[in-house]
Amino acid sequence: MAAVSLPLAALLPLLCGVLGFPLGQETGPTSCHATKPNLLNVHLVPHTHDDVGWLKTVDQYYYGDRNDIQHAGVQYILDSVVDQLLKNPDRRFIYVETAFFYRWWKRQSADVRRTVRRLVDEGRLEFVNGGWCMSDEATTHYSAVIDQMTMGLRFLNDTFGPCGRPRVAWHIDPFGHAREHASMFAQMGYDGFFFGRLDYQDRSRRRIAREQELLWRASDSLTPPMADLFTGILPNGYNPPEGFCWDQSCDDPPIRDDPDLEDYNVDDVVKRFLAIANTQAKVYKTNHIIMTMGSDFQYENANLWYKNLDKLIRYVNGRQANGSRVHALYSTPSCYLQELHRANLTWALKTDDFFPYADDAHDLWTGYFTSRPALKRYERISNGNLQTCNQLEVLGGPISRNGPFGKGDSQTMKKAMAVAQHHDAVSGTEKQHVADDYARRLAGGWLRCQVLVSNSLAALSGSTAERIYCDKLNVSVCPLTESSSKFSVNVYNPLARPVSWPVRLPVNGTSYKVSDAEGRSVDCQVVPLSAATRAVRRNRGFAVNELVFQARAPPLGFTTYSVSLLRDGPPAASTRRRTPTAIQNKFLRVTFDPDTGLLSGLSNLETKQTIKLTQNFYWYNASDGNNSKSDQPSGAYIFRPNSSTPFVISRTAKTETVQTSVLQEVRQWFSPWVSQVVRLHGDSRALELEWTVGPLPIDDDLGKEVITRLDSSIQTAEYFYTDSNGREILQRKKDFRPTWILRQSEPVAGNYYPINSRAFIKDEVDQLTVVTDRSQGGSSIQNGSLEIMLHRRLLYDDVRGVAEPLNETSALFPEGLVVRGRLLLSLDRPPTAADAHRPLAQQAVLQPTLTFTDGDGRWSPCLQFSGLQAALPPAVHLLTLTQWDEDSVLLRLEHQFQSRESKENSRPVTVNLQKLFSTLEILGASELNLSANQWKDEMKRFHWTPQTDEKPLLKRSGDPSSWEVTLRPMEIRTFLLRVDLR
Repeated sequence: MAAVSLPLAALLPLLCGVLGFPLGQETGPTSCHATKPNLLNVHLVPHTHDDVGWLKTVDQYYYGDRNDIQHAGVQYILDSVVDQLLKNPDRRFIYVETAFFYRWWKRQSADVRRTVRRLVDEGRLEFVNGGWCMSDEATTHYSAVIDQMTMGLRFLNDTFGPCGRPRVAWHIDPFGHAREHASMFAQMGYDGFFFGRLDYQDRSRRRIAREQELLWRASDSLTPPMADLFTGILPNGYNPPEGFCWDQSCDDPPIRDDPDLEDYNVDDVVKRFLAIANTQAKVYKTNHIIMTMGSDFQYENANLWYKNLDKLIRYVNGRQANGSRVHALYSTPSCYLQELHRANLTWALKTDDFFPYADDAHDLWTGYFTSRPALKRYERISNGNLQTCNQLEVLGGPISRNGPFGKGDSQTMKKAMAVAQHHDAVSGTEKQHVADDYARRLAGGWLRCQVLVSNSLAALSGSTAERIYCDKLNVSVCPLTESSSKFSVNVYNPLARPVSWPVRLPVNGTSYKVSDAEGRSVDCQVVPLSAATRAVRRNRGFAVNELVFQARAPPLGFTTYSVSLLRDGPPAASTRRRTPTAIQNKFLRVTFDPDTGLLSGLSNLETKQTIKLTQNFYWYNASDGNNSKSDQPSGAYIFRPNSSTPFVISRTAKTETVQTSVLQEVRQWFSPWVSQVVRLHGDSRALELEWTVGPLPIDDDLGKEVITRLDSSIQTAEYFYTDSNGREILQRKKDFRPTWILRQSEPVAGNYYPINSRAFIKDEVDQLTVVTDRSQGGSSIQNGSLEIMLHRRLLYDDVRGVAEPLNETSALFPEGLVVRGRLLLSLDRPPTAADAHRPLAQQAVLQPTLTFTDGDGRWSPCLQFSGLQAALPPAVHLLTLTQWDEDSVLLRLEHQFQSRESKENSRPVTVNLQKLFSTLEILGASELNLSANQWKDEMKRFHWTPQTDEKPLLKRSGDPSSWEVTLRPMEIRTFLLRVDLR
């Protein structure tokens, strides 16, 4: 294919200089200090861990505001470190969070920038990880992680060139580690990965076996070593060894090295250091060990650290003359990794993940999989909004950013979403005022994107009519549709395949006519608004009914529907106060127990499958810390029920039924604070469960953790399956870990795993899949069951630093937060289930964007548009389409099936880049790595040898022709396209 030729300093294959970081694999960083082959080399890594929001907002952390909450000011850390690095060329420092560094850099003078560039070129200041933040690994979706990593790494590339490119991934604080993250890091070109937290039992075993450094094979589908990642577990989390913290926040004594003074302590310090180093060396494989010298928001006064580290290195190495076998040096993770690579050893192989994480027998960090469910949902919606914004910025051209509706931009939303991926953001483990700040940033980003989307749709449709956005449709609030007798609905589909999507609009009329873009009448129905929706919307709307119809939108495009009130039309559908025996469409049949009002069975009419299936809501009482086994309470991080048996909220449900040709609903009430709609649309292959939970009662002074549980006739044999960050599926087994023998002490919390987009149970005949609309925790505690945690309200802090209970309220819900969400259920044969649940999960993540205009909109020149010449094959997902600069765009194409997962869709697929888009002419294309900070053919990584008898692997064959791109199962390919609007 024709290569892109662009003046991007970030991507030029240049060397950093004699003291910098060559791009070649063999030499590695030449700025590393010399080590001694016959001694124990202790790599001291000065670092700071700067949370992009946690106890304080990201702004408060940067400026050093609200020090009454936590003394921390990132701008002062960077000021101080740069100053101290200049005083001694031996010193080193690593920095991680680009969100903070970007802010600091913008405010520096030209002289300071030149100085920092020199420090980076010389390897004295090294960037590691390099994403906008250090993302959470349990509750993040892979698409959002890739986006935030790309943003941070692009800034480093544009600012520092190849010398600023991180070689090491660094996740020292996230609370468990996902296999998909390791796979992504490998595909981004990292040579290795270091983290600090893993289960205490796993760590104990690895210490004995000397397997704290390993090779992580992070994909069952990608050909090794494409997703292989060397992984190191740090010895002290990310803190310094005990007694060796010399920050202003620490209490350890400084090195007092004046022998004339009474409190001289050099001998004691050196003796303690040598003892710690030799003890640590016994649990690692080589004569190189690493020590993290820093912690949370340290180095605000870097002189304290560096003055003592200078002395420590001098006095420890001075003992070599007396026979000491320990050599201490300033180092970085890249330098340390280089030495491990030079050792040329074989390494233990790992193929599962590091979930769940526990730091003690009763301290399982599995509560945050669900904590702050409303924020988790808002983050997921915002991800879809951002992809729509990115796509329409490309498809609409320059007018999208500056058009009839003003100046719009996607950057505000990109930064807000990037910050939201932080491991104390979407995870739900921050203080309440910080969670509010994350939500505020997302809302501000979407407002700027709405201007861009309006401009783009105006350019593509030829209509400059004002577009209205209704952001509260989930609670049936939209002022335009509630009051207008004639309006149009524009449905934009961000997926590269056509979709059928149920539209539900709040209205006050009883009969409407809906016409599609061709002027054809669309089957629609008006149904009465449920009492649950009226209760949860409070005073935010006044609609009494909902208009429901099925919209069909073209791939990567929009269609327009015209809606008109009929004065003499048929009445709205009515509700019946009885439980039906069944509801069904041409694909599914759902049965109910008439005595209890609960689900009783599910049938797939196409495959002639039927299973027994009951569903109900339960809660676990949260431990308050007062029992004989442990004083650990449930909190934002930790899930610890005080009993293994949950309490059923109600054994029966009051019901009312709506049955029409468009949809069928069974509305269930379990209690004043739990309700649900079981919904089956006319042409849907999935059953929708729309749940509303809250406010959780706390009159009994006990926190509650609410779940829904599906109990089926499927014979699971204690196995169940969850996704990893929305991509590959991992097998789970109750009370079992694949690489170590588990001593289970928390039979519920110890079996919870993150569910980012879907989970399923299966046997040889049936597979029941549940697609979620946000990240949630879940498990299979009983054979044939699948439970998902929906909401948490807790009255105690779990003593992990956040220092407040997870007890969410708001101005609208002062009595406690109410949360609404939906689960999608599908029943299929195991060999073909992925053909249904993978597209269903993608559609749940990338939902259509609805915009409204007053009037019928029939005069618009273009009522329907697709940005593609043809829909992509079912196996191919258009992951990224975003503007890169004025005449180039970034494109990612993804094979969304695992190998052997589908008979039809697990095959390689070839796509022609020049035949993709309808509005863009592709003039040139070059392939990049996953994070778009290296040309693919220049990406070189260290090769690591696993402890297996593997045969040499064949290299990937080339593409069929210059413009045709072949995708193999689970492969993501990234391209920089030079384009021209047609």
